[in-house]
Amino acid sequence: MTPPAEALTVGSTERVPVVNIANALTVVRLMLVPVFLVALFTAGGHEPGWRWIAFGVFALAALTDRFDGEFARRWDLVTDFGKIADPIADKALVGAALIGLSVLGELGWWVTLVIAVRELGVTALRFWVLRHGVIPASRGGKLKTALQTLALGLAIMPLPAVLQPAIALLFLLAVVVTVVTGLDYVAQAVRLRRAALR
Repeated sequence: MTPPAEALTVGSTERVPVVNIANALTVVRLMLVPVFLVALFTAGGHEPGWRWIAFGVFALAALTDRFDGEFARRWDLVTDFGKIADPIADKALVGAALIGLSVLGELGWWVTLVIAVRELGVTALRFWVLRHGVIPASRGGKLKTALQTLALGLAIMPLPAVLQPAIALLFLLAVVVTVVTGLDYVAQAVRLRRAALR
């Protein structure tokens, strides 16, 4: 007798090993966060050489996000651990950069607070509905991450002051997308929980 489709789906998910290259890259990204912070704050945080090193570590960590998702999809290595740990690793990296730049006086605290509240709120929502299902990263969420990463990368680099208005505008756009996608995640979480409780 052929098992129902639901059983096939659950069974295939359970056979995916948690220890795989995609999840390993996610863990590496988490481990690079303190390394990035050390480089960012070395020599008072304003020495060009160390800022380039900080940018290199930040860029490397951001690249792991690009490849862990690709590997997970290409080689069917998607796990519930990865769906939860990946966005947490993203938030840890972005949060560290936001707070670091704000502490150095190079980024307004309001930007950091708005993004931090949204990211923590979405993480809480994911855990709130975890037993009912997993909310995967949406296209809007991926755009949000890309904008935040680009703006932060430019801000971390020791670039000429003439470029600062353009970077500030990019941060403003990132904040707008961050808030809009946050509201979308709230709607998804409410729908998922209501559907599960029916």
